[in-house]
Amino acid sequence: MKILLVCSAGMSTSLLVERMLASAKERHLNVDIEARPIADTVIYGKDADAIMLGPQVRFQEDHIRSLFDKTKPIAVIDMKDYGMMNGKKVLQDALDLIESKK
Repeated sequence: MKILLVCSAGMSTSLLVERMLASAKERHLNVDIEARPIADTVIYGKDADAIMLGPQVRFQEDHIRSLFDKTKPIAVIDMKDYGMMNGKKVLQDALDLIESKK
């Protein structure tokens, strides 16, 4: 399973990725999670099972959706969970998003 997190420059989500990976490890889940700048979404998003946008780029959601077919799971990360770097919750949100599109 591959989850792509996007933000302005790909830097602010790196700690969140680490926390999501730690949560996945605790749950014995095999996931690939990476953070990229929003400009790279079209490149890295095509292989992702889910694309999660940081709250600071939520205004780009419609544009990102237009780059992919309607079956690509895309969502904005909850601002509170992002601010708290709640990797466990954001991972679960991504998994739920992927499951909802099956």
